[in-house]
Amino acid sequence: QVQLVESGGGLVQAGGSLRLSCAVSGRTFSDYAMGWFRQTPDKEREFVAFINRSGGIIFYANSVKGRFTISRDNAKNTVYLQMNNLKPEDTAVYYCAADPSTRTAYTSTYASRAPTYDYWGQGTQVTVSS
Repeated sequence: QVQLVESGGGLVQAGGSLRLSCAVSGRTFSDYAMGWFRQTPDKEREFVAFINRSGGIIFYANSVKGRFTISRDNAKNTVYLQMNNLKPEDTAVYYCAADPSTRTAYTSTYASRAPTYDYWGQGTQVTVSS
């Protein structure tokens, strides 16, 4: 059983920064490509960022490119999302997700689809005030 637990959310002013963490347990973390998504009550779950098993392939949504950075530490079984220059429109519940496929090549289309991922965390709230 794979478990994902997000942390690091909170309330921040526009222009501020937060770092989200997602701790993975239950299986070998380095077997999983990882993604971050976000969701607000009035929208579908939205892709934010992706990192493959080795960290050598990364994709971002256009809305966060240049402001957010995804990274992973396979020794700590954790994936991170560093969020800088936050905007009110970044307000959402943020979820991490794990993709157990053994593929070695990825496309942004594949990475951005929620059905790609088999395991999800419970989410952490990020609120950006103006």
